[in-house]
Amino acid sequence: MDVNALIDKIVKATEPLPVSRKDWRIGCIGAGFIMKDCHLVAYRDLGFQAVAITSKERNISEEVARIHGIPKVYDDWQSLLRDDSLEIIDVAIPPHLQLDVVRAACERPNIKGILCQKPVAMSLADAREIARLGQESGVKIAVNSNMRYDQSMRALKYVLERGMLGKPVIATIEMRAIPHWQEFLKEYDKLELFGMGIHHLDIFRYLFGDPEGITAICRTDPRTQFPHIDGITQYTYKYADGMMAASLDDVWAWPNDPCEKDIYIKWRVEGTDGMADGTIGWPKYPAREPSTMRFTCKSYPSRWIEPKWETVWFPDAFRGTMSGLLWAIENNAEPDISAADNVNTIACVEACYKSIKEERTVKLADILA
Repeated sequence: MDVNALIDKIVKATEPLPVSRKDWRIGCIGAGFIMKDCHLVAYRDLGFQAVAITSKERNISEEVARIHGIPKVYDDWQSLLRDDSLEIIDVAIPPHLQLDVVRAACERPNIKGILCQKPVAMSLADAREIARLGQESGVKIAVNSNMRYDQSMRALKYVLERGMLGKPVIATIEMRAIPHWQEFLKEYDKLELFGMGIHHLDIFRYLFGDPEGITAICRTDPRTQFPHIDGITQYTYKYADGMMAASLDDVWAWPNDPCEKDIYIKWRVEGTDGMADGTIGWPKYPAREPSTMRFTCKSYPSRWIEPKWETVWFPDAFRGTMSGLLWAIENNAEPDISAADNVNTIACVEACYKSIKEERTVKLADILA
């Protein structure tokens, strides 16, 4: 394959899965930033139909409904679920509340699919229960692990699956960026790994599979303006074949005003036959900064291959998470980011906290036992 054809295929691989129906009737639970500025923007761009919304505060629901042309506003999620016209439930509320919503939604015969926010739950037991509810009811449940639809990660996955880098040896993520700390996150004693690090813990699974062992350390960050345990974290996956995947998450990343910021997220993967590296664009949001990816390999010697795209993680990756759920419903398949698969991501988070507490490497199999 010539390089231009290869680049075209890589860019194509960053796009959402194809959906036949555009008129799936979506009910939205939650009206905060992630729903208003990400989910609903992405759905509008694809022609999907959000037809009902609710949140903790009706006036906010009404404002979001006005902005996005949503015809129905409900006082609470229980009332929304009684709307028999709905087919898809899109959940964007604090993770410890999702199980109750999923349990109720799975009892509604009109509901075909549920998109949960990440983390799907704050414990392995609750994550397993959500997966069980979906499997027993036949309702497709996906998790909004949206880094899997960051364009550089989709491109990297395409290259890895075709063996172009050979056998992976080491992968790293270096994060020097400040997430949007939603108010509910500040109420949990577990902050970074559940709030941000879960993206990286999940993306390593997506790219390389489940690790054998996990080692993590953390410290509180004196620059962060609210109490927490894990402010800065470093964690490493060790695979049975010796491969390592490690991330350093520095989520304040500057000393405060009046100092200048130096914000970025970089990643790198080295294999026996090539290497790839890139950047993640979301720290520049709301500016549209596409993520980047380039690679060099033995199959195309003495050059860098660098596909480019115009789409960005926030909000365009959210096209992929909903499309993946709808594609699964239309094709009677498991969602590409299913609740059942995401159980192991939550297990990896719990392994990190156990490793931090006990100051040792933790076997993933022991967490899942």
